[in-house]
Amino acid sequence: MKCSIIILAAGQGVRMKSSLPKVLHPLGGKPLIHHVLDTARAISDNLPVVVIGHGGDQVRAAVGDAGQCVVQEEQLGTAHAVQTARPLLEGKSDLVLVMNSDMPLLTTQTLQQMIEVQTANPGPITMLTILSSDSHGFGRVVRDGRGMVQAIVEEAHATPEQLAIRELNAGVYCFRAEWLWQALKRIPLSPKGEYYLTDTVGLAAAEGMPIEVAATDDPAEALGINTRIHLAEAETLLRQRVNRRWMLSGVTIIDPATTYIEADVTIGSDTTIHPNTHLRGQTTIGSGCRIGPNSILTDTRVGDGCLVLASVSESAILEDHVSMGPFCHLRKGAHLGPGVHMGNFGEVKSSYLGPGTKMGHFSYIGDATIGNNVNIGAGTITCNFDGEHKHPTVIGDDAFIGSDTMLVAPVTIGERARTGAGSVVTHDVPPDTIVVGVPARPYRKHNPSE
Repeated sequence: MKCSIIILAAGQGVRMKSSLPKVLHPLGGKPLIHHVLDTARAISDNLPVVVIGHGGDQVRAAVGDAGQCVVQEEQLGTAHAVQTARPLLEGKSDLVLVMNSDMPLLTTQTLQQMIEVQTANPGPITMLTILSSDSHGFGRVVRDGRGMVQAIVEEAHATPEQLAIRELNAGVYCFRAEWLWQALKRIPLSPKGEYYLTDTVGLAAAEGMPIEVAATDDPAEALGINTRIHLAEAETLLRQRVNRRWMLSGVTIIDPATTYIEADVTIGSDTTIHPNTHLRGQTTIGSGCRIGPNSILTDTRVGDGCLVLASVSESAILEDHVSMGPFCHLRKGAHLGPGVHMGNFGEVKSSYLGPGTKMGHFSYIGDATIGNNVNIGAGTITCNFDGEHKHPTVIGDDAFIGSDTMLVAPVTIGERARTGAGSVVTHDVPPDTIVVGVPARPYRKHNPSE
């Protein structure tokens, strides 16, 4: 059966006490709504409909082309929100699955189970439930003497006997579409002036129609984010889930409790992640690497067999067998070729270091192109900024840059050229030439056989 998906994302989220719409608060490196959209795309080929309201322009921009947005102009309850999606969906599918945008831990397996149960259900509704002694504010599932679902009673309106019920409504439903669109017209206005989607359960029961239940064994899946406390709880649960997945895939994580891997990161087998490491954004790591401890990698591509010790990398590329650290910093546009080594406290920005190049400690390379097998001595600085513009530095293959050399860009150092320690290079250096001094002047030709 074809299934359409409605994601409810119109709420203000007042308990977050934030100017940012609740569904845009980050979890595992991306907004809450993105987790829900990812799950929706995994279970249905139909583009989900996202019902937006508070902060609608921001939410619409975050959804992008991952969903169709429809505006709930007045906040008149969950049933009214679903009703706003009707013009986009009526007649398009056999089933409609309704889920909340603040439940980022729901899995595709659970939602697929709901769809399968409803496909076999002659009645109009399958609802997701959990068994828990901690209600988290969920409504109670009320059954009759035969065990048939009769109603959902919200916690605020429940009797003491109903409050003792441990079967909780998670607020996720799979409906037979044709029945849903008709039932929405019959939902009564609540005393609070809203139309509740939970009332569809009572309507179906009154018509003698069977209401099926799909239960999840993991109550964490139904965690709704209403406060920043809930957000922190979800962050911990998601981190545990992500770390477990990578360990089962052949990655060693020394201490999962202090390892932070965001949802879109990928890691190769036999890589070891040491404590207090943060892997963020679209970072990809190859096999056989050692990352950390105390490393932060954001949107960074790491090849096989690399070592990144206590270092920071942002939007950079490390090819195979690169070693760096401790206390190195790769800024945007840094690209380290195969076998490059960076000593401690080195920094690279918008530069390419060729295969086999060694960069000493306390050095800064910016806006530079470095050849193969270059030695960059400790304390070397590319002076790339003149106060108004950035300028390039080019260093040829097999060059040797002495310690504390200042390379005043724009400048080119030829192949196999050398600079003496403490040189300030203000002019291009021809290949096979040694320069020394302040400013640096040619000393003699360099014989590579020496």
